[in-house]
Order: sequence, then structure tokens, then C-alpha cells
Amino acid sequence: MAESWLDTPLNLNGKRIWVAGHTGLVGSAVVRRLQEEGCEILTVLHGDLDLRNQKETLKWVHANKPDMVILAAARVGGILANDRNPAEFLYDNLMIEANVIHAAHLCEVEKLLFLGSSCIYPKEAPQPIEEGALLSAPLEPTNEAYAVAKIAGIKLCQSYRKQYGRDYCAVMPCNLYGPGDLFDEMTSHVIPALMLKCHLAKVQGEGAIDVWGSGNPLREFLYVDDLADALVFTLKNYSSDEILNIGAGADVTIKELAAQIATAVGFDGELRFDASKPDGVFRKLMNSDRIKAAGWIPQTKLPDGLEKTYEWFLKQNSSINKATL
Repeated sequence: MAESWLDTPLNLNGKRIWVAGHTGLVGSAVVRRLQEEGCEILTVLHGDLDLRNQKETLKWVHANKPDMVILAAARVGGILANDRNPAEFLYDNLMIEANVIHAAHLCEVEKLLFLGSSCIYPKEAPQPIEEGALLSAPLEPTNEAYAVAKIAGIKLCQSYRKQYGRDYCAVMPCNLYGPGDLFDEMTSHVIPALMLKCHLAKVQGEGAIDVWGSGNPLREFLYVDDLADALVFTLKNYSSDEILNIGAGADVTIKELAAQIATAVGFDGELRFDASKPDGVFRKLMNSDRIKAAGWIPQTKLPDGLEKTYEWFLKQNSSINKATL
């Protein structure tokens, strides 16, 4: 697998770029970032196109003729949702990525960027995790179905590149957060789930919240607008069959994270950790040296990003009675 950073960055001005999954956390951030590039941004709502439907996906791509695709569409969720619904996480993600990548090939899309996830790496991978750790050991069982689907997407990109010469690349972001996230105690990722818990406890005058797990695992978090900037940087500068890590470069314990979220929300109650609930992988820090050496550096510190995220959350729910949210 040969790495390739382009000598001359691609010019996105005037390009038709389809952001698949534009209403989600990543997709909405990518749309914001691409507005700076002078390109034509193509989007379609899930209600108008089910990406799990091969025929309809191909028909849409053929009719709209994107030059490039950023594939951010996926079924996503936190540890509970992944553990309870492995069939949907595997099936939906397999169908979405297979249909979009195959349609891009048939319609001769010149470049595609597929978003994987840090969960593709083995449960006991050496830290920080390098790209070469992929498929070197067993996965974390609680999100294995999602991880297998994402690995299949990586292999699709590599296979279409190998067999047909397509410039399709795969990037692996670490855990993400920011404006556009899903705020639900049961199905969300850790930051929005804890932020919602802290918010409800604050407005309802409760003195404590429960946090899943021991609080000891370490996690790496990247503000989603930093990721969007990295994706545009990669789209312009990177062409390789080798996957590319995109991370913040530092991690925190869940206990530290919960405390920082409580501070951002203004909740000063007790954080009670329920060690009977699963922790997942103990540590998951990615080695992102390759993209950083090429010139991309994240700009948003975790406390600042949490404050921005909570501000966005409040604006989104400004018309709702906060006590009954």
C-alpha cells in the first residue's frame, strides 16, 4: 500500500460534491466547511432517497452527476444502541456504503472519501493506534457489527481502486462531538448523552446523575468542525489505498470528560459511576501523525468544544420548556 500526498492540491472550485448524510453530525459540518471552497454542494434528504436501496441510489447519482463524494451517511449510535441492535447496524451500514461506492464507480465519480471509525481497530491494539493495526486482532464485542460494516467499506474503496483505478480513499476519525449531534440518553454517544443528563439534572434541580461504566476508560475526542476541515484537506491532498487516521492526539478518562461536561453545562451535582455497566475498550487513542505531518492540525480544545456544543444544544431547544425537555 503506497501512500501519496499530492504535490499540487486539487482545486475544488466549481466541483459538484455530494455530501451523503448532510443532516448528520459530520455531514452538516462538512457542508459548512465546503461553503468556503466555491464548489457546488449536492445533498438529498433521507426521506427522498433511501441509500439502502441500490436501484434508487444509482438512479440519483446518475441523474445528479457528482464529481466527488464524501460518504458520511451511516447508522450510528452509542455503546447501548450498538450492543442492542447489531443486525441493523451491520445491515444498514453495509447497504449504504456498498450502494454509494458502487454507484460512484458506475457513474465515474472521480474521487470519493469514505468515513470509517476508530472502532475498526482491535480491542487490544497497541496505543496510540496506527493504521497498520487493522485486522491484526479481535474487535470489541459491543460494537463489532458496526466495525465489521466499516471495515467492509474500507475494503470496497481499496478494491475499486485496485481493480478499476478509482480514486476512492478511506479515513478513520476518532470519537466526534459538536453541533448537529444526536442528544438522547439511550442511543447517543457519550458526550451528547452526558450533556443531556447534566442539562436535565440542572433544570430539574437534581443533585446527581448516573454515568455508565467505571469512568476509567480513556477516549479521544475531536470537534466535528475540525474533522470537516481535515476531510477537505484530505480530499484536496491525499490519494492512497492506505487508510488515514484523523484524531485530536490526546485522550481523557470518562471521569475527566464527565466533569468537563458538567462544567460546560453548569451542573454542580454528583457524578455517580455505575461499574455494572460495560466500559467497552479501555483505551482508544489513534496515531494521527501522518495527516499532521502533511499540514493539518486540529484547532479546538475539548473544553472550548464542549462549550460550543452546549450553546448549540440550547439554541436548538430554545422554544422547548427546558424543565420538560
